[in-house]
Amino acid sequence: MSILRRNTDYALRAMVNLAGHYGGDVVATRQLSTEEDISYQYAAKIMQLLHAAGLVKSTMGPHGGFSLARPPAEVSLLDIIKAVQGAISLNDCFLDVDACPRRSTCVISAKIAGLQEYIEKSLAGITLAEFATDSMSEQIKLGKEK
Repeated sequence: MSILRRNTDYALRAMVNLAGHYGGDVVATRQLSTEEDISYQYAAKIMQLLHAAGLVKSTMGPHGGFSLARPPAEVSLLDIIKAVQGAISLNDCFLDVDACPRRSTCVISAKIAGLQEYIEKSLAGITLAEFATDSMSEQIKLGKEK
C-alpha cells in the first residue's frame, strides 16, 4: 500500500515544475503534461484540484495556463497532498475522534499518534522551494537549464 497515491505524485511533479517558473510565465496544462510525463486528461484534472485548493491560479486565453498562487517557500508537501488525496492517516482512528470507542485507553493509538504527528510536521516542513532549487541544480548539471 502506498501512502502517496499516483495522482499525488503527479501533482507534486506539476507543482515543482510551476515552482521552477515562479515569477515568470504561466505554464499550460499541455506543457506540464509533456514535461512531467502525465496524460493531458489527468494533468487537467490534477490542476483543477490544485486550483480548487487555492494552490495555483489560472490565466485564461490562448496564452493561458497555471502559476503558483503563493511563493514556493509557502507551499508545503502537506498542502499538496491534502489538496489531491486528502489527509494522510496511519489509522482510521486519526481521521475521526469517534471512529474507535477505545481510542482514549488504547496504548497502540498513543504511540501511533506520535508517529502521525511526526509525519504531518515533516511534510508541512518541506516546501516547493526546496524541490525547485534541487531541480534547477540538476538541470544545470545536465546542461538543460530551463
